[in-house]
Amino acid sequence: MSDPGKAAEALAQIEERLVDAEVRMEKSIEALHKELSTIRTGRASPTLVERLQVEYYGTATPLQTIASISTPEARLLVIRPYERGMIGPIEKAILRSELSLTPSNDGEVIRISIPQLTEERRHEMVRLCARHAEEAKIAIRNIRRDENDYLKRVEKEGHISRDDVDRSLTEVQRITDQFVARVDEVAKRKEAEILEV
Repeated sequence: MSDPGKAAEALAQIEERLVDAEVRMEKSIEALHKELSTIRTGRASPTLVERLQVEYYGTATPLQTIASISTPEARLLVIRPYERGMIGPIEKAILRSELSLTPSNDGEVIRISIPQLTEERRHEMVRLCARHAEEAKIAIRNIRRDENDYLKRVEKEGHISRDDVDRSLTEVQRITDQFVARVDEVAKRKEAEILEV
């Protein structure tokens, strides 16, 4: 092993990378939350449509920036465009989306009635949830792989001992397991929400 100064520096850098890995894994959880919020359940929720891209003066713009979205009833979404001329483009965006929703308007606001999901559609949504959860787990495991590769490289360079590497590898795995468990928990909650009749 090389001099103690290099070893201390290497260990400090490993510590920094572990904190960074946690931050990156947290971002994977946040991305999963965003993806799952767009999956339809039997209830109306502004998150269903707020990220829909609407053609606004030649630019694709998120719906939430050009209209207010509310849920006056459990199964009703009301979209009030800030500009009356945006009703048509908003309706087109909703019809083009994968939400299978039919908007109606009165010239002022767009109303979307959220129909009860069929059993088949519920199971389809649960499968979609599982797919998003698996993508989040893959992202987390990729972060783990990067950190493990880095640790093995540092060990090869001879800056830290095998014991330090083993301790760090164990810590990376602990963090990974913790985030994978959180992904499962988030997905399970969303699945229960979808299956709730």
